[in-house]
Amino acid sequence: MKALAIAGANLTRMGRDRLGLFFVVLLPIILVLYLGLQYGSSFSPKIGVHAEVPGVLGDQLIAGFGEIEPEAWGVVRFADEAALRDAVERGAVDAGLALPDRYDERVRAGETVEVEFLSPAGKVGIGIQETVRGIVAEQAARVRAARFAAAETGGSVGDQLAAVAEIEPTLPDLSVSTETAGSEIFPRELLGFALGAQSQLILFVFITSLTGATQLILTRTLGVSRRMLSTPTSSATILLGEALGRFGVAMIQALIIVIASALAFGVAWGDPLGTAAVVIAFSLVGAGAAMLIGAVASNPEQAGAIGLVGGLGFAAVGGCMVPPEVFPPIMQTISHFTPHAWAIDALRALAVHDANLFGVLPQVGVLAAFAAVLLGLATWRLRAALAG
Repeated sequence: MKALAIAGANLTRMGRDRLGLFFVVLLPIILVLYLGLQYGSSFSPKIGVHAEVPGVLGDQLIAGFGEIEPEAWGVVRFADEAALRDAVERGAVDAGLALPDRYDERVRAGETVEVEFLSPAGKVGIGIQETVRGIVAEQAARVRAARFAAAETGGSVGDQLAAVAEIEPTLPDLSVSTETAGSEIFPRELLGFALGAQSQLILFVFITSLTGATQLILTRTLGVSRRMLSTPTSSATILLGEALGRFGVAMIQALIIVIASALAFGVAWGDPLGTAAVVIAFSLVGAGAAMLIGAVASNPEQAGAIGLVGGLGFAAVGGCMVPPEVFPPIMQTISHFTPHAWAIDALRALAVHDANLFGVLPQVGVLAAFAAVLLGLATWRLRAALAG
């Protein structure tokens, strides 16, 4: 019970640190959102349209965006071209399309009609532009067919456009099949928010644990540990309580990321037992690393610096900053000298390969070995410090 009371005191101190709570609760979720938008989250383009009197053909051209992928494209109409241009410049819409006056009439008359396309520089604008080109080209093909039929039969272009609309659905479709050559860098299960959620889980559990070592330094320097030893409390109880406190901080950080990413972004973590085993094992690693820093650092400032630099360094090498899938072979080998790489391997197996608890036991075993070594060294060093 005394060990649990010591651990509870550590968690209470964490809850009173408002700045620390920002890094524990909000920052990881913000980064998961940002990385999810970078690595393949869904994109629903919004295009602005201006047309004074679009006519039937103009309305059909605009309706073509909804036929690409239902509910994927958003169309916003603007009263004048100046408002459309302003919306594109401000980013209110991803691109703009302006149809000239008398669009329908001029197209039916066979005139060359220019459609104005507006977009900011970048890949998104180029992609939307190609889509607009395709929609315009499809309508141009229908008009050419109608004008040819009208010239041959002597009918009107409007009548022949109606005939083209009836005939077009009966024509054979042109299908395009795609095949991936080689292997994908990122499995489809990781596209979206899963990739960021996994990396931020490992990154923040470790960094939060290491920066929490400052509390252990304060406990020593302020004489709290010595006062506890003056009571009927053994050094083993004090060490266990401090270790449980570090472990509790790491677990709270992990649970926040796992639950929030699953509820807010739909991240699938895989087998619950396997995920729990990985989270617990890595939280023990973080607790051991924090205890070791708290044992060797001489003041809170030094502990904070070691924790921040060490946490970011291990995260970079272990594949939390850059996905390990893009590492060259030699770097992938080096990364497995860190516990981070083993934890990421386990999370990948759970999410991508549908592994269960037994499938990630090798990685969990390695993480447990890391934790045992770190906790053993920290206990030995702290016991000596308390005895001195």
